[in-house]
Amino acid sequence: MGDPIKKIELKDGTTRYRFVIDIGRDPVTGKRRQLTKTYDTKKEARAEYAKIKHQTDEGTFVVPDKTTVSDWLDTWLKSTTVDVEKATAANYADALLPIRERLGGKRLQAVTEEDVDDLVSWTLTSGRKRGGKVGSGLGVRSVQLTLGRFRSSLNVALRRRLVVRNVAQYTQIPREARRKAAAAAAQRVPWSETEVREFLASIRDHRLHAPVLLALIGMRPAEVCGLRWSAVDLEAGTLSVELTRTLVEGEVEEKGPKSEKGKRKLPLPKPLHAALKAFKARQAAEVIKAGELYERSGFVLVDELGRPWKTDRLRRAIYKLMAEAKVRKVRPYDARHACLTYLATSGGPDVIVSAWAGHADLSFTKRVYIHPDVEHLRQAADQLDELLG
Repeated sequence: MGDPIKKIELKDGTTRYRFVIDIGRDPVTGKRRQLTKTYDTKKEARAEYAKIKHQTDEGTFVVPDKTTVSDWLDTWLKSTTVDVEKATAANYADALLPIRERLGGKRLQAVTEEDVDDLVSWTLTSGRKRGGKVGSGLGVRSVQLTLGRFRSSLNVALRRRLVVRNVAQYTQIPREARRKAAAAAAQRVPWSETEVREFLASIRDHRLHAPVLLALIGMRPAEVCGLRWSAVDLEAGTLSVELTRTLVEGEVEEKGPKSEKGKRKLPLPKPLHAALKAFKARQAAEVIKAGELYERSGFVLVDELGRPWKTDRLRRAIYKLMAEAKVRKVRPYDARHACLTYLATSGGPDVIVSAWAGHADLSFTKRVYIHPDVEHLRQAADQLDELLG
């Protein structure tokens, strides 16, 4: 076999060294593929030829490709969200938005580790497009999701031999950003028992008293919005969590809880039982008043015309009630944290607290939702009184 490196002369007299090499067959068409490369020196050409030949023989050669990052993300997203729920698919797509904005037009094979590091820095400082001040930084959790999705997509690209390596594999969130996020999370404290009682005392006669109590017994906002009267048994004093109602890309989506443990039957505490009876009677009067205009949706949380609420409206209404009651503002979802903390610190067995929350993992409930404060720890101090004499 002759020398694969051919010397060529260009019209201007310049000398170049070129080779043509087989790189296997196209996986789609099955046709033979060849690659032509040209270099300034024969040494460079020979070294590249040897490298490509070795990688081709080993099955590790990556064919040069013009696919952009956005093109690849479209392909990856389509395949990875085939069997997932609509909300999950939307979360995947949202996590990829910063990548599309910063790297979308770049060739996938041209992306470097520095590009990914710069992407992380940008998202932490300027990547927000909604859900707050545009141009401010995204939270560490959001950036971790974006980085994780990008890593996953590049792992698939690596498996399909579209890239030589996963350039996002070793990129990390800066330690200082993680420290600040942890400090901010520590400051986000759910209501204490005293704050819960103060808030409830101020809204006892409000139309939303019963829905707020549903949140305060640990139901998720989407579960509160998805609760139907058919799932409430006032005679037996129970309610069944069977449906969630939430927003996905601006549209209402109704579906069951995300896990089997999320489907649960809860006994009604006496204050909630009374509040639900009063709310149902109130709605009966609203039906008479509205007449044919009333929408009989069957949901518990509806307005005066029977129209069901969405989670964003519930959130805004609760914030307004907090302001009117002059209590500390917390996220409505933190009512769930407050409830589970109370149950856990009041002596409720872990398995019962987790079942009430609709969790399959006991450790997850304790790690994420239980927030003992100094008043809870005072019980331990009382016990130590006896030990220390």
